[in-house]
Amino acid sequence: MTEYSPDPAPVPEAKSEFGSVLPSLVAPPPGPRSRALAERLRSVESRNVTYLSEDFPVFWEEARGANVRDVDGNVFLDFTGAFGVSLAGHRHPEIQRALVEQSGRLVHGMGDVHPPALKLLLLERLSALAPWEETRTVLGSSGSEAMEVALKTSELSTGRSGIIAFEGAYHGLTLGSLAVTARPDFRGPFQGRLHQGVSFAPYPQTEEEAEVALAEVQRLLSEGVGSDGGRSARPLHPVGAVVVEPVQGRAGVRIPPPGFLDRLAELTHEAGSLLIFDEIYTGLGRTGVVFEHERCGVLPDLVCIGKALGGGLPLSACLGSREVMDVWPESGGEALHTSTFLGHPLSCATALAFLEVLERENLAARALDLGDRIVGRLGDALSAQSGVRQVRGRGLLIGIELCSADSGPASGGGALVAEAALRLGLLVLPAGGQGEVVEIAPPAVCTDAQVDFGITCLVEAISEVLPSGR
Repeated sequence: MTEYSPDPAPVPEAKSEFGSVLPSLVAPPPGPRSRALAERLRSVESRNVTYLSEDFPVFWEEARGANVRDVDGNVFLDFTGAFGVSLAGHRHPEIQRALVEQSGRLVHGMGDVHPPALKLLLLERLSALAPWEETRTVLGSSGSEAMEVALKTSELSTGRSGIIAFEGAYHGLTLGSLAVTARPDFRGPFQGRLHQGVSFAPYPQTEEEAEVALAEVQRLLSEGVGSDGGRSARPLHPVGAVVVEPVQGRAGVRIPPPGFLDRLAELTHEAGSLLIFDEIYTGLGRTGVVFEHERCGVLPDLVCIGKALGGGLPLSACLGSREVMDVWPESGGEALHTSTFLGHPLSCATALAFLEVLERENLAARALDLGDRIVGRLGDALSAQSGVRQVRGRGLLIGIELCSADSGPASGGGALVAEAALRLGLLVLPAGGQGEVVEIAPPAVCTDAQVDFGITCLVEAISEVLPSGR
């Protein structure tokens, strides 16, 4: 077997500039090294995990700022933010320094037995950011785990197992979070193992749709929910929780109209249920605010965060008020929900560094400014492009929705644009229920030149995939 050498071919730009440079391609992506690694991966990983084709993927070797270098020496501009994780940029120097320093002291602890001191410091920092007077938090490693905690908390608090989620929702793929994830392709193979006390209301994008959605939520809160959508004569599951993404991310950056979340909160609380905000993608500055409640004025009962929180390391959290979270019994030596890596010292160290960078560099405001500029310029540039239905976004979470000639969703169009953009040196992702959206979530540290390149590249890639003119 040919060994992989982590020393790619020389690149034209100076090493010190890596992170803020424009793309430079020394081999058409995916290059020979990426192709060779793809063949090796095919022989050892489940075929379901990584999509492998002649045109995809490239294997990453190094990343910094808004740049990624692959194993062939190609330098890309990362407009994915690595699934939205790298809001502060890849390998931010202060976050990197915290990681290195902590690795010299303590790599692993015993989070729920003999906790690392850093766990306490992070929990105190999160409490200072949270909207409640007194906050209690459970840490995890993934967004799915944070959602599991939220759903368990709602059942402990209300004694009701029914849940209302929304069409298009993505909350994770563990069994609890999958039960409130709407996509049938993810749910279908495991339907028999999923909690059946879940119904999905429409997720609105207009005021008219909001009225329909709220009426359905009100009906479900009154009648109960279940595998039949709550339409049986006998309620199957009284509703204990309503879980919602303030902006739907993986569904294609779907944004509800003003007032929807306010009214949703009113209905939920009137019914004695808990409102859960899934801010795993949106939270901590990406959409221009630290938490979406700051924008909409809605106080949820529980908030799930992740992605950007760890500064590049795995970390998530479910936050709630003391009143809500104290439904969990006090530990007598065994925790009802815990994990081996709870409060992992390296992740806590990078999270504290990220939260410091978030505040000092005002990343939320920068995300709002950059996002407004990108949406405005893309909207203008694509206004005459046939097949583009809408450019929308909130901060640096932006979607370009594509449509077919008959005005239906351009199924798979987002993936075609992602492949075309890759050939030009830009990393973007497909999104939407039918892959009809091009989704971008750039780091907030992108330079003006990188933003200009990204916009130009996106327009070129979309024009290559779609017919021109109206």
